[in-house]
Amino acid sequence: MDRLCGSGELGSKFWDSNLTVYTNTPDLTPCFQNSLLAWVPCIYLWAALPCYLFYLRHHRLGYIVLSCLSRLKTALGVLLWCISWVDLFYSFHGLVHGSSPAPVFFITPLLVGITMLLATLLIQYERLRGVRSSGVLIIFWLLCVICAIIPFRSKILLALAEGKILDPFRFTTFYIYFALVLCAFILSCFQEKPPLFSPENLDTNPCPEASAGFFSRLSFWWFTKLAILGYRRPLEDSDLWSLSEEDCSHKVVQRLLEAWQKQQTQASGPQTAALEPKIAGEDEVLLKARPKTKKPSFLRALVRTFTSSLLMGACFKLIQDLLSFINPQLLSILIRFISDPTAPTWWGFLLAGLMFVSSTMQTLILHQHYHCIFVMALRIRTAIIGVIYRKALTITNSVKREYTVGEMVNLMSVDAQRFMDVSPFINLLWSAPLQVILAIYFLWQILGPSALAGVAVIVLLIPLNGAVSMKMKTYQVQQMKFKDSRIKLMSEILNGIKVLKLYAWEPTFLEQVEGIRQSELQLLRKGAYLQAISTFIWVCTPFMVTLITLGVYVCVDKNNVLDAEKAFVSLSLFNILKIPLNLLPQLISGMTQTSVSLKRIQDFLNQDELDPQCVERKTISPGRAITIHNGTFSWSKDLPPTLHSLNIQIPKGALVAVVGPVGCGKSSLVSALLGEMEKLEGAVSVKGSVAYVPQQAWIQNCTLQENVLFGQPMNPKRYQQALETCALLADLDVLPGGDQTEIGEKGINLSGGQRQRVSLARAVYSDANIFLLDDPLSAVDSHVAKHIFDQVIGPEGVLAGKTRVLVTHGISFLPQTDFIIVLADGQITEMGHYSELLQHDGSFANFLRNYAPDENQEANEGVLQHANEEVLLLEDTLSTHTDLTDTEPAIYEVRKQFMREMSSLSSEGEGQNRPVLKRYTSSLEKEVPATQTKETGALIKEEIAETGNVKLSVYWDYAKSVGLCTTLFICLLYAGQNAVAIGANVWLSAWTNDVEEHGQQNNTSGSWSCCRPSPWWLALSRLPACCTQLCCTTRSVRLSPSLTRRPQAASSIVSPRTYTSSMRFWPPPSSCCSIHSTHPSPPLWSSWPARHSSAWLFFLWLCSMASCSASMWPHRGS
Repeated sequence: MDRLCGSGELGSKFWDSNLTVYTNTPDLTPCFQNSLLAWVPCIYLWAALPCYLFYLRHHRLGYIVLSCLSRLKTALGVLLWCISWVDLFYSFHGLVHGSSPAPVFFITPLLVGITMLLATLLIQYERLRGVRSSGVLIIFWLLCVICAIIPFRSKILLALAEGKILDPFRFTTFYIYFALVLCAFILSCFQEKPPLFSPENLDTNPCPEASAGFFSRLSFWWFTKLAILGYRRPLEDSDLWSLSEEDCSHKVVQRLLEAWQKQQTQASGPQTAALEPKIAGEDEVLLKARPKTKKPSFLRALVRTFTSSLLMGACFKLIQDLLSFINPQLLSILIRFISDPTAPTWWGFLLAGLMFVSSTMQTLILHQHYHCIFVMALRIRTAIIGVIYRKALTITNSVKREYTVGEMVNLMSVDAQRFMDVSPFINLLWSAPLQVILAIYFLWQILGPSALAGVAVIVLLIPLNGAVSMKMKTYQVQQMKFKDSRIKLMSEILNGIKVLKLYAWEPTFLEQVEGIRQSELQLLRKGAYLQAISTFIWVCTPFMVTLITLGVYVCVDKNNVLDAEKAFVSLSLFNILKIPLNLLPQLISGMTQTSVSLKRIQDFLNQDELDPQCVERKTISPGRAITIHNGTFSWSKDLPPTLHSLNIQIPKGALVAVVGPVGCGKSSLVSALLGEMEKLEGAVSVKGSVAYVPQQAWIQNCTLQENVLFGQPMNPKRYQQALETCALLADLDVLPGGDQTEIGEKGINLSGGQRQRVSLARAVYSDANIFLLDDPLSAVDSHVAKHIFDQVIGPEGVLAGKTRVLVTHGISFLPQTDFIIVLADGQITEMGHYSELLQHDGSFANFLRNYAPDENQEANEGVLQHANEEVLLLEDTLSTHTDLTDTEPAIYEVRKQFMREMSSLSSEGEGQNRPVLKRYTSSLEKEVPATQTKETGALIKEEIAETGNVKLSVYWDYAKSVGLCTTLFICLLYAGQNAVAIGANVWLSAWTNDVEEHGQQNNTSGSWSCCRPSPWWLALSRLPACCTQLCCTTRSVRLSPSLTRRPQAASSIVSPRTYTSSMRFWPPPSSCCSIHSTHPSPPLWSSWPARHSSAWLFFLWLCSMASCSASMWPHRGS
C-alpha cells in the first residue's frame, strides 16, 4: 500500500502508529485517507449491487414521475461524478507537466467516479421500479459522509499547522465533494411520491409500514402514532390498520399451495416412471427390491415459500451474533486502558463510543430480526390454515370418513400454531452452535486449554437432552390423539345438545369427556415434568460451564492468575454463551411438537382428493349446457357404483325435472354434476357458472342480507327481486331486525322453510348460468311451493332462460317442465316430456301412482292459500320440515298436535263460510319490547373487555385455582432466588475489595498454601449455588403438577371470570425480567486484583449468577 501513496511532498505511509495511536492528537495518514477510507463506500455499494438488482427486478409497483426531488438527486450524482473526473484529469495534468503524482491519485478518483455514476443510475432505476425510499443508497451516502469527516478535519489541521494549503486544487474539490455528498445524504432521507399505475389502495386505514421510509422502518417510527393513541385511550378494532398486501391470505396461501403442488408433482414423477412396464429377467424381478414411494415434503414446500424471509432473518441474526462478540474485546481493551496511566485520554472516549455504537447496532439489527421472523411466523400460520382448509373442501368421501370435522379443526388451530410458536427460535439451529464455537474460541484465547472443560460439559449433556426430547415427542403424539378424540366427542355433543338435554344424557357424556381429559392430563403432567427437567439442565449449563472452566484454569497451574481482565472478559463471554443455552429448551420442545404436527399435516395433505378435471367446463357440444356420456359414479373407489351408464344431454335454458323413488340417486346425480363424486367411467361437461341449492339449506352465522348476497356487491333491484320471488318479504316484517337480523349458527332462529327460501334467494341473486335445485320445495308448504315455482323456477319465473335441474316429488309441477328424467336404482329408466311419459306404462307411471295420493292431500290443504297472511306464515314456520327427524320426538309431536288443531280451526271456518281465525295474542305478548330488538336484530352481543389495571380479585382467583399452598411456596422460592441474586453483589464487592485488605495486587509469586482460602470461605462459596439449584429444582417440581392438575377441575363448569383470568394473566409479564433489572453492571472503574484467593471469591459470584438464568425458565416452561 505504501507504493500506491508514492513519496515526495504529497507522499506518505499507509499507516503510522505514532501519528494515529500513540499521540494526544490522533490523525490518519493522507495515504490511508485517500485510499482505504475513500474506497469503503465504493466497496459497500458494489458488494450490495447484485442482491439489490435482484430485489429491484422482482419489485415492480409502477414508475414514479420525475419530480423535483428526483431531479436534484440525479443532478447531485452527476456533479459528484464530474468532481471525481476533474480530480482524475488534474492528476493526468500533473503527470504531463512532470510532477509525477502518486498512483492513488489516479485509482481513487477513477473508482469514486464510476461508483457515483452507478449511484446516479440506481436513482433512476429505482424511480422506474417504484421505490420511494432506498435503504441501500441511504447507507451509501451515510458512509460517504462518515468517511469524509476525517479528511475534512485533517485538511484544516494540516493547513493551520503549515500556515498554507499545500494543494489548493484538491483542497477545493474535496470540500465541494463533501458538501455535495452531505446534500445527497439529506435528500435521500426524503420519500418520493407514490408511483403511477400502482394498485389503488381502497383501505380507509392502511398500514403505514408499506409507505414508511428507511429510517422509519429501522426505528419503527411508523408505529409511534398507534402507540401514542393506545397510551391515551384503549385501542379499538377500528384503530388497527388493514393488512398489507403481502400479509393477506389470498397471497400467502396461494404461494404455499403452488409450492406444495410442485412437491406433489416431483414426488409423482419417479412413481410414474417406476410403473412403466420394463422387460426384465426372472432373477431380476425376484431379487430387485420394491421401489420406495417418495412422498411430497411439506417442510420443503414451507422452506421454498418463505425462503426470502428466512434468509433475511438469518442475515440479521448473523450480524447481531457477530456484533455481540465485539463488546468483550472492547471491554478487554478498556480494562487495559484503565490500568495504564500513560494511555492517552481519547482512547477511553473512543472505546466508550465504540461500545455504545456496537450496542446500538445490536439493538437495531436484533429487533429487525424479530420483526422479520414474527411476520414470517404469522404468514406461515395463515398459509398452513388456508392450505388445510382448501384440502378439506376437496378430499374424497372416503377420506371424510377417516377425518372428522374436529380433527380438521385441530389441524388448523393447534398444529398450525406449533409452526408459529417455533418460528422465532428456528435460527437457533445454526446460531446457537455458532455462538458456542465463537465463545469457546475467544475463551481459548484467554484461558487456554481450560476452556475444553466447559466444552466437555456441553457435550456430555447432549445425549441426556436427546433422550428427554425423544420421550417428549412420544408423549406429544399420544396427546394429539387424545385431543382429536376429545374434540370429536365435543363436536358431537354440541351438534346434538338438544337431544342430549331432552334425554338427560349429560352425566354419561360428561364421564366420557372427563375420561379422555384425564388421560390427556396424565400425558400433560409427564410432559411438564420432562420439560422442567430439560429446562433446569440447560439453565444450569452456563453456570456449570463457567464454574468448571474457571476452576480448572485456576487449579491446573498455580501461575494461572484470574485477574480483572480475564475474569470480566471471560464473564462477558459466558453471558453470551448463556443466551443460546437458555433458549435451547424452548427450541427442543418446539421442534418436538412441530415435528409431530408436521407429520399430521403432511399425512392429511397427502390424502386423496376429488379430481378437479372430472367435470369438463371448457368444451361442450354446441347448444348444450350439461352433457353426461356413459357416466358411472361412486361415492368412493372402494364402494360399488351409485350411478352407472348415464347418458344425459340438457340444452341451454331448459327446465329439467329429476324424479324417482327414495334412494334412487337423484341427489347423487346433482353431486356428480358438481364433481363431488368419484367418476369411474364416462365424461361430464358443464358449461357456465353453477348455483346449487341443497336439500338441507346451508346458512351462515351472519345477517340475512349477507346470507343472500354471499360476498357479492349489493344490487338493490336484484336483491329486492330475489326477496320478493322467494316469498321472504313477509318474513322480514316478522324478523326482529328485518334483513339485518343476525342468523344464528346453522340458522337456528329460522324455520326449515325460511332457511330453504334464504338458500334459494342466494342462488337467485347469484345470477348463475346453471341452477342445480335439490328438492328445495319439500321444506315449504304447498302454497309457498307453488308461489316459488311460479315466480322463480317455472317458465314464467325469474330464472326463465336459465338452465335448471330440479329434483322434486311435486307432481303438479311436472307438466310445466321441458322434459323429465326418471331414475331407478341409479339408472335412467325413462326420459322425455310429461305427455310422452304418460303414454308409457313405465317407471314414471309407477312414480305417479305412488305419489298421487300425497299430492291430492297437499292440493286439498292448499285451499287455504287465500286465508290471512299471518296464518300462512305461522303454518310455514311451524310445519313439519325436513329438519325434524326422529331425534326430536317431543318437538315433533307438539308440532303435529298444533297442526291438527289448526286444521280443525280451518275446517270450522270453512263450514261457516267465514275466514280463518287469526292467532290471538295476549296483552303481555304485545308488550314485549320487540322494537329494541328490531333496531339491532343481533343475537350475539359485542364482547366487552375490561380495561385498566388488573384487579387483585383476578390474582386471588388464580391463586385459589392453583392452590394457596402451592402459590405461597412458589412465592417463597422467588423470594429466595432474589435473595441469592442480591448475595451475588456481596460476593463481588468482597472480591473487588480483597486487594485493599491484603495489599497484594498482581502478586503471583506467593505459594498456593498462603493464598488458599479457608474452609469457612469454601463452604460459604457453595451456599449461593446450592440455594439457587434448590430453588430452581423445587419450583420446577411444584409448578409442573400445578399447571396440569388445575385444568382437570376447569373441565367442569367454571365461572367465566375465573376462566378468563387464568387464560389472560398467567404468568405475570414481569416475572421473567424482574430479577434481571436488579443486576448491576461490573464496576469497570475499579481496579481488580490477580491472585488465587480472590479467584475463589469470584467463584462465589459466579455461583449466584445462575439465579438470573433460573428466573427465566418457569415462564418458558409454562
